[in-house]
Amino acid sequence: MKTLIDIDEPLLKEAMKLSKASTKKETIHRALSELVKSCRRQSLKSLAGSGLLGLNHAELRKIRRQNEKVAH
Repeated sequence: MKTLIDIDEPLLKEAMKLSKASTKKETIHRALSELVKSCRRQSLKSLAGSGLLGLNHAELRKIRRQNEKVAH
């Protein structure tokens, strides 16, 4: 999908340098992926100890690996 957006050029250049991404598209894709992962982690952390998940650490790790395979 093509989208026209205004991006802070110095911030994008810094992100490209830090991520070692070779294109702007790759940099933005990596940034969005990291944002989604971070939000999911925060969401799971908020459920810690609530008993709502009913999963142990190994089960959560297995789900994460499956999600990473789907994302690639």
